[in-house]
Amino acid sequence: MKVLVLNGSPRPQGNTSKMTAAFKETAEAAGHDVREFRVAGMNIKGCLACEYCHGKGAGACVQKDDMQKIYTELKDTEMLVLAAPIYYHGISGQLKCAIDRFYSALYPKAPESLKYVSMFLASGDKDQYAGARFSFDGDFLGYLGLEDKGFFTCAGEMNEEVLEEIRNMAKGL
Repeated sequence: MKVLVLNGSPRPQGNTSKMTAAFKETAEAAGHDVREFRVAGMNIKGCLACEYCHGKGAGACVQKDDMQKIYTELKDTEMLVLAAPIYYHGISGQLKCAIDRFYSALYPKAPESLKYVSMFLASGDKDQYAGARFSFDGDFLGYLGLEDKGFFTCAGEMNEEVLEEIRNMAKGL
């Protein structure tokens, strides 16, 4: 299975990255093709709401930035993993920009290959996930109809239990 991981954390050694590393290592060991993009370090601008993609662009975004790399991978991806720290009750702005730019690639529907989604979130407080959960449930499970492969959270210091849950999900793909 081809898996696309979008890591929205600016911290390369932070909890979000620990979660994606555990997933990637286990999934690759099981024979899956995992591509990870650290979107916090990429040049991805916000959606302009210009509608070019649904007119003259025929599904292509008018902006030519690093999002083009993600669009290329998304075309035949079977699973999407969205990973981010929580900032002000939602995912990081860096990941939000990438998700907003899915408008050209996933509207009105996702590519036929895309079937599964999972979300990895890190926060300093266990009660900060409602905004991200709302988006995950409504946008990815509801609107796109993707199958839920897990919503994983880590509040405070990383613990081995969370990493083991992620590894078990990756083993079961």
